[in-house]
Amino acid sequence: MPASKIKKYHLHKGEPDKLQFEIYPLKEYLPGRDCSTQYPHSHSFYQIIWFMSGRGKHYVDFKEYDVQENTLFFISSGQIHHFDENQYEGSLIHFNESFLAGNQDYINIFLRHNIFHSFEKEPLFTIKKEDSKELLNIVTQMQNEMWTPGQFAHAEYLKVLLHLFLIVIQRFGIRKDCNALTMHTPSHILFVKFRQLLEQNYRQIHTVAQYAGLLNVSGKTLTNCTNEIARQTPLQIINERISLEAKRLLAYSDKNINEIGFELGFEDPSYFVKFFKRQMNTLPGDFRKAIS
Repeated sequence: MPASKIKKYHLHKGEPDKLQFEIYPLKEYLPGRDCSTQYPHSHSFYQIIWFMSGRGKHYVDFKEYDVQENTLFFISSGQIHHFDENQYEGSLIHFNESFLAGNQDYINIFLRHNIFHSFEKEPLFTIKKEDSKELLNIVTQMQNEMWTPGQFAHAEYLKVLLHLFLIVIQRFGIRKDCNALTMHTPSHILFVKFRQLLEQNYRQIHTVAQYAGLLNVSGKTLTNCTNEIARQTPLQIINERISLEAKRLLAYSDKNINEIGFELGFEDPSYFVKFFKRQMNTLPGDFRKAIS
């Protein structure tokens, strides 16, 4: 799909006074979007998709995932995804980062809710039917609260409900190959800080030594940390993030390969081509042709 066709959606962009939160029933939301949700798109906000019933496929960053009963997808800002043509029962939750974090410490928030920002993990959880009842109760309260915007502490109440929803997922959700993070373990805090720095700097900084320096730790300490939590070296995580962005740009932008290389911090375009070939086992131009 040409870049001119890829859309990025926003939630109340430039309107900070509006509630930075939305919730919809899936069976009402999907048909009302004139099939636009079936085309690859991204958001500047976070999205939770709870497929309560129905079977099909969901597509996130070039990967196809099975949708089964009580599957929950957590789509981060910037991720590219789309729905299939099937209809589902479920719920869709949108919120901006400011709504989730509020005045609390950003690292603590994402340590509590180790759900988003995991490009190297599957972006989905499953939940057992018996545990889904608690989630459904929270969703019902959210939906009811949306109808009463004049109530005392309306936004604060929705924030509490959202946090409860995420806590239930952390407690009962099943996710492949993903260790829970805690606020009491130094290596877990270091891992989150590394991931934050990587997200901010992957276009300019490509080496483990540079990230370790910014974090004031040794390269060995950072390596032990990522091996413990993600079963990957920091260099593997860095390269995966750069490769993902390269694939996004090749698939959904009109930029040529040299421009993409420069944007991703490769001063010599030939270095980018060699990097991409080493990571993806194909040349950038061949990848672009294969998905066009």
